[in-house]
Amino acid sequence: MEYRPFYLAREWVRAGHTVQIVAATYSHVRAVQPDGAGDESIDGIAYRWLATPAYHGNGVGRARNIATFLARLWRLAPALATNFKPDVVIASSTYPMDIWVAHRIAKLTRRQGTPSRLVFEVHDLWPLSPIELGGMSQHHPFIMLCQAAENDAYRHADVVVSMLPMVAQHMQSHGLDLHKLHIVPNGVDPGEWELAEPLPPELVAQFAAWQNQGEKIVGYAGSHGVANALDDLLDAARLMRDDKLRFVLVGTGPEKERLRQRARNMGLDNVSFLAPVCKAQIPALLKLFDIAYLGLQDQPLFRFGIAPNKLMDYMMAERPVLMAIRAGNDPVAESGCGISVPPADPQAIAQGLRRLLALDAATRARMGALGRQFVLENHVYPVLAQRFLAVVSIAGTAIDYRAR
Repeated sequence: MEYRPFYLAREWVRAGHTVQIVAATYSHVRAVQPDGAGDESIDGIAYRWLATPAYHGNGVGRARNIATFLARLWRLAPALATNFKPDVVIASSTYPMDIWVAHRIAKLTRRQGTPSRLVFEVHDLWPLSPIELGGMSQHHPFIMLCQAAENDAYRHADVVVSMLPMVAQHMQSHGLDLHKLHIVPNGVDPGEWELAEPLPPELVAQFAAWQNQGEKIVGYAGSHGVANALDDLLDAARLMRDDKLRFVLVGTGPEKERLRQRARNMGLDNVSFLAPVCKAQIPALLKLFDIAYLGLQDQPLFRFGIAPNKLMDYMMAERPVLMAIRAGNDPVAESGCGISVPPADPQAIAQGLRRLLALDAATRARMGALGRQFVLENHVYPVLAQRFLAVVSIAGTAIDYRAR
């Protein structure tokens, strides 16, 4: 599942709107792919899956997947315009080329008398992301195609919605009238926290054993990838060997085995790696952390801001947060839920953890409560879905949400 489109669409359906999501049958962001091409209803949302080839990595296979999806959606556009008659067409994906087919659907709908509005929703800044993170040349044909699409999106869209808060100057430099720009960040589904499932008893017993030894738990839950900068956390753990701390890393990812071996080689007996838990058990897991850790590599791309889902989960669990990220915004400082330190600096991470641990339990609890309050006011999908509709200012009852 690509959760943001799903959660927004579900809220719109609950509010009485009709939503059609058109998506590819294969995307690397899903843990489980749909059964195949065709129509499916999920929680009242009409999904239409278009057959696309599988791929690995970011090479030719992914480009073929993108091209196949866009070509099939282009052919489907007249039927969507005629049968669905969307009041709003939303182009929402990582790459910007979907704006061309979304624009086609909106134009065909308008010709039939429905004043369809075109929305471009920005997840990541492409082509800037593959240029700055992937080292691709701005003269690469794929990058030039992405740049043309981004420029067209800012020119043709009636509304631009960004999850990143500090993008105005970049978008304006590519032709966007800033009156079109609105920020609707990432969020969480509060209902999932009400229906949270308990952890396996043996896992609860393991945490209890650490706590009975007087150890405080510094926890990380999520992907173990290069971008998550978990080497910095291991280096901080080495600096804190004499502190009564247990560093617990929960999850999976391409870097996990290397990180585990590195911890062994460093003799870090204060670090434990645990298998991932299911999504419904995340609230119960996070409640066992004394401090929640979040870090990312020091990348200039984060100057446009961040809104990590992992941070929202930590805040919903009322955990004080130690964040090691340099970005254009600082949601930890803004909410008061913890301490921020520079990235790629194990000494600063260790000092930040000691500062949090030096606080009394009541102060850390207040930090956690501030984080949860911040999320409930600004980052839950019932709120975000209404904010999205408000900026689109729709007059009808149908939304065509194109997502991947």
